[in-house]
Amino acid sequence: MTATAAEQNRLTPPSHPQRWLILGVICLAQLTVLLDNTVLNVAIPSLTQELDASTADVQWMINAYSLVQSGLLLTAGSSADRYGRKKMLVAGLALFGIGSLVAGLAQSSTQLIAARAGMGIGGALLMTTTLAVVVQIFDDSERVKAIGIWSTVSSLGFAVGPLIGGVMLDHFWWGAIFLINIPVAVIGLAAVVRLVPESKNPSGERPDLLGALLSTIGMASVVYAIISGPEHGWTSGRVLLTAFIGVAVLTGFVLWELHIPYPMLDMHFFRNQKFIGAVAGAILVAFGMGGSLFLLTQQLQFVVGYGPLEAGLRTAPLALSVVALNLTGLGARLVPKLGTPVTIAAGMSLLAAGLAAIALLGGDGYGGMLLGLVVMGAGIALAMPAMANAIMSAIPPEKAGVGAGVNGTLAEFGNGLGVAVLGAVLNSRFAALVPAAVGAASLPAALASATDDGERERITDAFASGLETSQLVGAVAVLAGGLLAATLLSRAERAESARATSAEAEVAA
Repeated sequence: MTATAAEQNRLTPPSHPQRWLILGVICLAQLTVLLDNTVLNVAIPSLTQELDASTADVQWMINAYSLVQSGLLLTAGSSADRYGRKKMLVAGLALFGIGSLVAGLAQSSTQLIAARAGMGIGGALLMTTTLAVVVQIFDDSERVKAIGIWSTVSSLGFAVGPLIGGVMLDHFWWGAIFLINIPVAVIGLAAVVRLVPESKNPSGERPDLLGALLSTIGMASVVYAIISGPEHGWTSGRVLLTAFIGVAVLTGFVLWELHIPYPMLDMHFFRNQKFIGAVAGAILVAFGMGGSLFLLTQQLQFVVGYGPLEAGLRTAPLALSVVALNLTGLGARLVPKLGTPVTIAAGMSLLAAGLAAIALLGGDGYGGMLLGLVVMGAGIALAMPAMANAIMSAIPPEKAGVGAGVNGTLAEFGNGLGVAVLGAVLNSRFAALVPAAVGAASLPAALASATDDGERERITDAFASGLETSQLVGAVAVLAGGLLAATLLSRAERAESARATSAEAEVAA
């Protein structure tokens, strides 16, 4: 069950004297993990050529990392609560560094996908512990600001990945985008060992290994069905079977969590409308952001013709606007003034407007795309800190690791789902407009098979049309999610206020 405000105040420890320095250390670890969600986006042409990777291969290179990570985040959070958050930070950095080394030296698509899945294990340990540590070392008066900075780093990691990837690819081969993680992991290890205090809940439940297995298999199956739909047909046996397996396994996961005394995810949290509203919003912010960057980097390189570095630089305004607004503390100041529901609704509406601007104006030149990126950044800067704080405040402080696992799971799953769904919309639209190119594994392959300039132009135009449709789908989903999240959060706040008024009346009587 969720804790009341009084219980949370009683259970929350006082602020740590070195809290801001520790925040910097854990944000470095967080940044390392999140960069790898999007750093591969600008390497798509290089991977397509050098590893002979198909579009589906590339999507799995991106999704293998986020799917394994999202499947294990809840168990990693539970383990951190019981065995120690500092220990999990150290283990996560070590595993992530080793996985990065293997990925950088991969010689085939299969090897890279496997290495990315391995990196996801280390990433899961890191993602849960960073936010859990923030909750433990900051009191209520500073927590929203601290989570705002943490969210800034999270957004920066997603958004600046293409830029860093572009810089690396402009000077080195594609494997360097993974090898650069190694010195960062080493520095992070030294800093965590020296500065971060150990914290844990000695009475925490043991890890739910079956729950982790079920959630990972279920989510991987659902996303596999989405990725495979355009290639094999949405009604094909393969797609329907994997979709059915995914839904069935996820249903089994929910039933298992309800049955056992030590659930990885306490389903009673979902009785709290505040929690549900924040969950819905968090998934769709990540959905819009991850899917948009996946499409945008392809648009800049395949359609407009920019190189990796040029494409990365042109996505940078998204990250810069998020950082600028969050470092000024705008989101932290607006939450108490406007309230969480209004702040989230405003942020999600801006994110949707930015996606729509890119879809409708991005094809006419970079000016329209720049406008969309800046508006997206403003929306993310408002919505993400408010939603992370809403999720964590709906969960008891002694389960901070589980709460961070929920938040991280939503972000990773939303990102992977965004790549899968919006990529599937792109592929379906492309196939509908250019049926002759359906057999090609990627846009470069379709262009190479074209017989004349006219056909190549039709293929490029069809790809651009598919990108536009995908961005608009993402905009609609984000806007709907924002309105839903705000409505649920508003209802939850009214219910809490009514209960508090009733309790005061009883005391007075």
